[in-house]
Amino acid sequence: MNRKGPTLSESTRLAPGDKAPAFSLPDADGNTVSLADYRGRRVVVYFYPAASTPGCTKEACDFRDNLRDLNDAGLDVVGISPDPPAKLAKFRDAEGLTFPLLSDPDCTVLTAWGAYGEKKMYGKTVRGVIRSTFVVDEKGKVALAQYNVKATGHVAKLRRDLSV
Repeated sequence: MNRKGPTLSESTRLAPGDKAPAFSLPDADGNTVSLADYRGRRVVVYFYPAASTPGCTKEACDFRDNLRDLNDAGLDVVGISPDPPAKLAKFRDAEGLTFPLLSDPDCTVLTAWGAYGEKKMYGKTVRGVIRSTFVVDEKGKVALAQYNVKATGHVAKLRRDLSV
């Protein structure tokens, strides 16, 4: 398993109006979940570095705690990280998460969405997952693209941006 991911010099950044890159990835139980499964609905697709770390746990729990309001506004939620399904299952169960967590161990989907590449960590440039959130509309187009989001307070900002 290549944890470093693809070696592109810079990932593509998506913008509103772009066609959302298709994906089919295993969830925490090994079932395949595809972006196409959400056709006709709006879906929040968020990318996070690692399950069970403090920031990622805070972000996932914020999505969990706001899921009913997001669902009531016609938005589903899907989280994607490089973690293997078994780690995602442990994370889901420990935190009581009720939305799909998908595994992208080779970072192909993360890269296609511009959520993998160079970033600053503690003043150093490193390659890794760029915490990012997208809203994909009913027709599979990017309606909102947010890169380098903060784990804490992000869901509240997303709700404000979407008037949810």
